[in-house]
Order: sequence, then structure tokens, then C-alpha cells
Amino acid sequence: MLTAIAPKSRKIDRVERNGNALFLYSKHGTMRIEPKSGSIVRVTYTVQDAFSEVKKPGVTCEDVFGDWTFDNGPDLAIEVKLPGLIVSVNRCDGSVRYYDNTGKLLFAEGVDEPREFEEFETFHLAGVPQKTRMIDTADGKKEVLEDALKVSTGKSFHIRYHFNLGDEAVYGFGQQEKGCASLRGKRLYIHQGNRKIAVPFFVSTAGYGILTDCYSPLIFNDNENGTYLYTESAQESDIYFIAGSMNEVVKGYRSLTGKAALLPRWAFGYVQSKERYETQEQILDTVKKSRELGIGMDCIVLDWISWPDGEWGQKSYDPARFPAPKEMIDKLHEDHVHFMISLWPTMAGNTPDHKEFADRDLFLPGCSVYNAFKEEARKLYFDQLKRTHFSYGTDAWWCDSSEPFTPEWNHRVRPEESDLYKDFCEEAGLRMPYEYCNSYPLFHAMGIYENQRIAMEESGCDKRVVNLTRSAYTGQQRFGTVMWSGDTDASWETYRDQIAIGLHFSASGLPYWTMDTGAFFVKRGEYWYWNGKYDNTVEDPAYQELYTRWYQYAAFLPMFRAHGTDFDREMWNFTGEFYDAMLKANRLRYSLMPYIYSEAGKVWLEDRSLIRWLAFDFTGDRRTWDITDQFMFGENMMVCPVTSPMYYGVSQQEAASEGVRKVYFPAGCNWFDFYTGEKYEGGTECEVSAELDKIPLFVKEGSLIPVRKPALSTEEQADETEWKKFGEGKASYELYEDDGDGYGYEIGKYTLTKIER
Repeated sequence: MLTAIAPKSRKIDRVERNGNALFLYSKHGTMRIEPKSGSIVRVTYTVQDAFSEVKKPGVTCEDVFGDWTFDNGPDLAIEVKLPGLIVSVNRCDGSVRYYDNTGKLLFAEGVDEPREFEEFETFHLAGVPQKTRMIDTADGKKEVLEDALKVSTGKSFHIRYHFNLGDEAVYGFGQQEKGCASLRGKRLYIHQGNRKIAVPFFVSTAGYGILTDCYSPLIFNDNENGTYLYTESAQESDIYFIAGSMNEVVKGYRSLTGKAALLPRWAFGYVQSKERYETQEQILDTVKKSRELGIGMDCIVLDWISWPDGEWGQKSYDPARFPAPKEMIDKLHEDHVHFMISLWPTMAGNTPDHKEFADRDLFLPGCSVYNAFKEEARKLYFDQLKRTHFSYGTDAWWCDSSEPFTPEWNHRVRPEESDLYKDFCEEAGLRMPYEYCNSYPLFHAMGIYENQRIAMEESGCDKRVVNLTRSAYTGQQRFGTVMWSGDTDASWETYRDQIAIGLHFSASGLPYWTMDTGAFFVKRGEYWYWNGKYDNTVEDPAYQELYTRWYQYAAFLPMFRAHGTDFDREMWNFTGEFYDAMLKANRLRYSLMPYIYSEAGKVWLEDRSLIRWLAFDFTGDRRTWDITDQFMFGENMMVCPVTSPMYYGVSQQEAASEGVRKVYFPAGCNWFDFYTGEKYEGGTECEVSAELDKIPLFVKEGSLIPVRKPALSTEEQADETEWKKFGEGKASYELYEDDGDGYGYEIGKYTLTKIER
């Protein structure tokens, strides 16, 4: 007969305060509770002899908070009391419950076994030549392992953290591919991918948020199999619990992981991109024509293959196509247009850049991806940029493929989500430290930011870092990064998904996000990812309608940007009413620039979010919890994109609609049409005007919105500000202003002016 082996007891045997931390001991493991503020607490749990002393890269806060007490009486609960939070630990099983300072339950861990640990052995590619082969994908050249020669790197733990959710909605965990409102009832695989961004943080309408301070892939599960977070690899369970409203929780996340760097003013203008400009003449001609047509543009982008033929990833130009890059960039600057170039973490073996890295053993094993985990490699990467692109005057970086392993793109048919997770863990985990294989983009962005700031100090140049990059992780908002949603495919469904996934990303604490207007892939191709619905692209009025609505939505994102393949993305490739509608949206963006830049300033100054779920500001209105096609833009404006065709179906003309869409006006205030001033009562739903040339836009009562005349760029915009007032009685606005570039704002070189009307 089998005999049950009793598990180690989780009963708390001993409690002691050591400095500003409380330690709770059981035979199963040790819990450490460290208050970080009056409403934030770190709870770490280990089944080993000691807690890890490894300094993690995402959380930078080293503050200690000593204004707390604990009750270690004879009752079942051990209570830690902070000014804004009560942490209650069950003495029998070590499960934790969190209450606000009124005694309201916010969050409860699962009882009996709140944390499960399974030890396993980790492996890494051996430091010997590996058998690989190169394949071409739409995501660039990929180096695929044939037979991996592995060595053991030690022990780690799979950790499952069980908890209970009540009557609440939750948002965050970075960016998934499919859009939804609350993540309740979902199973999410949180790892990096071409169309995925992993951030281990979520917020709840119940008044809290949780940051899991791990750097490996993880799984969020909320279904019939339980509610839990599964960490793929870590030495200990390490979470930060943040109490407060959802906006306060995001502020708490930034207090732990760092303030979001402020982008320069020009980065909020229009960014023109496509796959791809092949010569410097094409770039200059595009800017010239945009100026002639009166299209606002602040930046133009050079996508991949700027390098000489066959020298993938080399940080220099093909002299045949770009004979005078510095002169090209100088001419762009004369026209008040900035320049961004695509960079890759890979370097082909026949390039000078590759040789430098290889000679110093600074590649990840078994591939030509530089080892961004090493400070020496990050410095060398930017040193190579200084010799070419940075010295030519390049203003911004597009760090593409910053995952940098996307095994899903090696398949003709899309794998199952669980297989994608497994493939990523296996491929990335063999080449990176297994416990850190979600965090490559964080280190990559860190290297760009820190080394550019050093280079600027050395040269006397003062320009803010702008890094458009495809992946992110905890704390990456510190490094001047803007993330985008990867290589999407064109359909109304994809467009609708983009709105929701962008809001989830913003809810994850990182404020700057954008996407490829009109989708990257427009046609239908052989592989699963090339799945657009419009083979005739701009010859198809149905696609022109979709693109126009997508463009209008893009005008209300932190970065306003077009990009993609299958056809040229300049606005003049569209015709008639579609062109007119996009030009109108472009000018609307520029007219709102004082508001947009002021709100961006407050992202840095006050830890705000530029785009937010309605539930963030109107949590008490349950109807807002599941709205995916309306969102807040800054503190005062509600954007309501049109997300279904009104004039054309897919590749065939249909009867015209009434040109209206339904809008729900959240309760708690009245709302006003931005264009007409018409008033709508909060807590009601109405049909509103939504003709092709109009994106429905509403303003909270009591708001002042600063506007200026549209211009061809932010540098050419006049200083005269008009104040649009919405509602009766007094209205006010606090206008943020600074030099628009450089880092003077960090030392107080900015103004906040309160305007009242």
C-alpha cells in the first residue's frame, strides 16, 4: 500500500521584526514583508535557506518605510498595519489577505497552498560551436538551432501563486494579440513575441495592483482550473502589492520602477514610415512632397536594409543608395523633420560589427544576437552607433526585433498558444539566463538610453532619447521607449483589437505605445501571419475606409505613426474623401499639440497615463468596465473611434450607413462634443455623428482645452494659444511647457501655468 508523505507545514512558528521588514518562519518556507510606502508592500517568499541577494533590473526603489506596526497576538491572523493598508497573514497556512484602511477586503491569496514551488534543473547552450541554420522570414533572418549541445546551469523553481478574485475587472499584463476588456476568465501566456509584449503587472477595479518581480515568462490563469500566476523560473516568489485607485496604482508602479522619461515635443507629431524607403532620394522627396501638400510631419523613418547588401544588421549605410547620410539628415533638419533609423540586435557574420563582438565574446550563445545582459556589450553596441548613425545626427532609434527570438514566425501555420509559450521558453531560455529570458528588451533599451546620455554629455549635444521598440519589460518606461504592437494584419477585427490591447499595455504602467496604422500586412500571403484581407490595397475603397478610420484613431495615440508593407503608406496614395479625412485628422492632431504635450509632461511629472480605460477614471460606473472602443486621452478628452465599416464591406460596396455610432457617456459628469459643443448627460448612451471625416471626440464638463493653428511640424507651430471652454461656470487647466527637447525638465526647467476662464 502506498504511504502518503506529509507536506512540510506552512504554519507560522516564529515572527520577528528585523529593521523595516517582518519575517515569518514555517517549516515550509520563510515570508518577508517589507512596507515600501503607506500603501505599498513587498512580500517575498522562499523555500531555500536564504533570500536571494541578486539586484533585479526592473524595480529601482530602495526606499524603506518604517511607519508601521504589527500584531502578533494569539489569534489566527498576524496583522501588519500601514497608514493605507492592512496585511493579514493566516497563522495556520501563511496565506495573506489585504485590506484598505477602512477594513475593506481588497485581495486574498488562496488558502492551504497559496504558493507552490517545484524545483528543476536549468540548462544553457554549451560554449562550443552549435549546429544552426539561417532562415528568411518576414521578421528578418533567423538563426535556428539544429541540435542543441547543452550544459546544466543550476537549479530554479516553477512557482504557482494562487489567489481569489471577486466582483472586479482586471487590466494589464502588457500586450496580448487579441483584444478584450477585463482579463477575467482568461488564460494569458505572458512572454515576448512579435505581436506580444510581456509586463508582469496588473491593476484591478477593486482598488489595487500587483507587480510580480520576476523576469521569466509567466502565465495568468482565471478559469475553471483556478486563478493563479505561474512563474516559469525564479528563485523565490516576489510580489509588490499596491493599494489605491487604478490611477494611483500606476503612480505606485512608477514609484517602484522609475518615472517615465519625457519624449521630445517633436515625437508627438506625425511619424511617416513604411517598409521601406530604399534610397536617400526617396526620403527627401517624400518630405518635399508632404511639405508641398501641407501634410504635418515631424519625423521620417528608414526601415531595415539601410546597410550594404548582405551585411544584415551592420550599423553603416550602403554607399550606393545612401551616399551622403549626414547631408541627408541635415537637409531633413532644415525642413524641421527628424530622422529615425531601424536597428537590429543581430549582426551577420561577414560584417565588421560582428567581428568586434565575436572577438570579445559578446554574443549570446549559438547565434549572432549581441548579449545585452552584459554592460560591456551594451557599451560596444552604442560605440558602433557613435561612429556612424549618431555622428550623422540621427534623432531616434527604431530597435526592431528586441525580443529577439520569435519562433512563432518559423511556422507556416500558427501554433497553439501553449506551444508558442513552450517554444519561446525553450529557444530563448537556452540562449539567455532562463530566469531572465523575458527581460532582453529591458537591457537592450537600457544600453541605448544610458550610453546615448553619456555620449551627449561628452559632445555637448542635448537631445532626448527616443527609442521605438517592439518589446518591453518592467521599468522600461525609464529609457525613452515607445512600444508598438508588431506586424499586424489588416482587418476591422484587428483594428478593433488594437484599441483594447493598447489600453491594456498602458494599464501595465508604460505610457508610450503605438501601432502600424492600417496594419503591417494588408494582403493575404502563404504564411499564417501574412493574413490581410485586402489584396487590392489602396485600389479597394473598402481598405481606404478601414485605413482612414485607423488613421483617425492613431491621431489619438501617444505616438502618431504610419507603417507597413504591401503598398506605399504616404497619404497621397489615398484618394478623394479618404485623403481629405486623413488630412483633417493630421491637422487636428497638430492643433491639439499644446494639450498633448502638456499631458505628456504630466506623465513624467505626476505619473499620469496618456491613454486609459474609461474604468480608470469612472470606476464606480460599472458600464465602463467592459467598453473597448472608447478611451480617455489625457485628463479631459474621451476618444470614440469608429470601429466598423459605414460605407464599404470587405472588397465590395454596400449601402451607406447613417454615419453615426453609439457612444456611452460615463456617469459622474456631463460631456460636450469637441466640435459642436453639444452637451450630453453622464450615464446615458446616444447616437452621435461619425461621418467619414470625423472621429467622435468629447470633453468633460469644466474643461479648458488649449489649441493652436495646425502646422507642418511642431517646430513651426505658432505660440498663440486659443482656449476652448466646455460647460458653464469656471473652467481651468494647468499648462505644462518646457524647451521641447533636452533634459532640463529633470532639474526643474519647466513651467506649470494655471489658466482659468
